[in-house]
Amino acid sequence: MRLAEAWRVAFEALRANRLRSALTMLGVVIGVAAVVLLVGIGTGAKQEVEAEVQGLGSNLLLVVPGEFKFGSAPTVSRLTLADVDSIGRVVGDPRRVAATVSSGETARAGGHDVFVTVQGTSETVPLVFDRPIARGTYLRRSDVDTRRRVAVLGAETARALFRDRDPLGRQVTVAGVRFRVIGVFQEVGSTFGVDRDLDIHIPITAAQRLFGTHRVDALAVKAPSTRGIDALGRRITATLTERHPGETFSAVTQTQILGAVGKILGLLTLVLAAIAAISLLVGGVGVSNIMLVSVRERTREIGLRKAVGARQRDILLQFLIEAVVLTSVGGVAGILIGTGGAVLVRSVSPLPAVVAWWSVALAFGVSVVVGLFFGVFPARRAGRLDPVVALRTE
Repeated sequence: MRLAEAWRVAFEALRANRLRSALTMLGVVIGVAAVVLLVGIGTGAKQEVEAEVQGLGSNLLLVVPGEFKFGSAPTVSRLTLADVDSIGRVVGDPRRVAATVSSGETARAGGHDVFVTVQGTSETVPLVFDRPIARGTYLRRSDVDTRRRVAVLGAETARALFRDRDPLGRQVTVAGVRFRVIGVFQEVGSTFGVDRDLDIHIPITAAQRLFGTHRVDALAVKAPSTRGIDALGRRITATLTERHPGETFSAVTQTQILGAVGKILGLLTLVLAAIAAISLLVGGVGVSNIMLVSVRERTREIGLRKAVGARQRDILLQFLIEAVVLTSVGGVAGILIGTGGAVLVRSVSPLPAVVAWWSVALAFGVSVVVGLFFGVFPARRAGRLDPVVALRTE
């Protein structure tokens, strides 16, 4: 039997049992759609996190007390403003070092209040981080030196406290202390689930007085370039360890953060894909079951074909093609449904979903392999039927 003839016969057999063929494909459709959609959500989450980290700025080096590990409890900081000056000398440019101390507080203005993250920062934050100002100005060195009670509001904080009014020059109360608003940030969104627009920046010296502390929670250094950034981090941690014997400090680059987060999200994506693959397995079992039923129903037809000269491999090829066509068509339908589902999820929910080309290729390839794998046994059984016995079958 020629290959073209085998394809024709396979299509005719499937067309003769349209409803059964459609129901057989349903398991494959669900499995492929699930793989495409879930992998798309995992890939989208990874890309969103990467964009958030890159959105902080370029060539960043984050210096924190203790060993930096995701999910670990933060270490009590022993960093002080004197350490900030020392790191500035190590870097060679104090303007490339930003210090922060933070606390959650309720901010009030007029009859409105909102819970925000109050960031005590140095005047170098706009130079270190990518945080543009929409209106007004940022903190100045003189504000830090004199502990001036001035504040720069995040975009969401400004909306929550002042609605449609211009906040510049107005008063905002934080922990019972009034600050004058001198600037408003541009809207930047969230990073690692933290809304960066719902914050207030005040001079770090004023924040230390407000919180009753002398500590500095963390330092951020903007390296001149990515070359030598690891060596710079080692020099910084060595300097801090020398100043605080027995203490441990970590200098983490954006690449290291992305590597750790990427590994976690990569494992999550694999788990989601594995869960979805179970549907494909169930669909494959359904294909094998229906093909066995088809062999039993068409026993006389198989016997007749073998009686007029069809070889065992011709019968084997015919049933294999039927199985592959079922799973391939189901795979294409699943890809379309999964892609459409990803677009729908991205548009109507906060979940990110990006359809990766490799997930589409993998899902289709697996659907074809499922057809081959689960179609072999029924096809071999059909090919081995004795023509005399098959012709006698009622």
